[in-house]
Amino acid sequence: MTGVRHVEHVRTHRAVSPWLFLLPGLATVTAFSLYPFLTTLHKAFTDARTLTPGGWVGLRNFRDMAQDEQFWIALRNSSLYVVLVVPFTVLLPLLLALLVQKRIPGVAFFRSAFYTPVVASTVVVALIWGWMLDDRGLVNGILRVLGAGPFAFLGDEWLLLFSAMALTVWKGLGYYMIIYLAALAHVPRELYEAAAVDGAGALRRFTAVTVPGVRSTMVLVGALSSVAAFKVFSEVFLLAGPTGGPAGQDTTLVMLVQRTGTGLNGRVGYSSALSLVVFAVALLLMLLVLRADRTRRRT
Repeated sequence: MTGVRHVEHVRTHRAVSPWLFLLPGLATVTAFSLYPFLTTLHKAFTDARTLTPGGWVGLRNFRDMAQDEQFWIALRNSSLYVVLVVPFTVLLPLLLALLVQKRIPGVAFFRSAFYTPVVASTVVVALIWGWMLDDRGLVNGILRVLGAGPFAFLGDEWLLLFSAMALTVWKGLGYYMIIYLAALAHVPRELYEAAAVDGAGALRRFTAVTVPGVRSTMVLVGALSSVAAFKVFSEVFLLAGPTGGPAGQDTTLVMLVQRTGTGLNGRVGYSSALSLVVFAVALLLMLLVLRADRTRRRT
């Protein structure tokens, strides 16, 4: 009987032990991810405000959204962010990774320099860019000397949006460069040597060896940068201000979520509905990138 009890105890221990190890992680995910998501999902169909729980209103928040001009402006800006930022964040870090991959004296300095913006505070970086792009800032000062300025980088709705995009690309270069460096380390050197023997130039080696070797990493970077670009907040908010630039024309979706859902009379229900739209579009972007890569592999 003692042996049977021991076997049962061991079986129970084996069945329970994995869950005990998973419990802290599951509790964290439930408390900080699952519960807030379910709460947001529920509030999206209510007219809740900051100080009142509100009542069930069905799809009214989404109907109001379709008639909200500010929503369409924010959707346009977030979509433009994806279209214009993602190609640069996919290609430029790869080129940087190829440059700093070479084993030459001083290359460690350049790796650190390119990665520095990643660890720098977004607030500090945006403030520095704001000073540089100001009417009396460094950039306009140089343009005046060249006889080509000044430009209202922070006063014109399109220049401001493009400036925020440039800041996003510049700050993310080092992060994606590190990802590409890890991928390039697994591309066989023999392929480059064989291509060089066949007379392939640098461009041909890049398209025939490098790109196929890191294609899966490019898909990953594309998916990550697409979601990050669509959910952009800090760069535009810090350069454009809480109002979203001139007449709110540079507002992004996440900025609109923050603006409508905060304050003593914040429309929490409407803000939650906006959050669901952001989540759905970001998920759709990631699925489209992954599906496009899967389709390419099949063909």
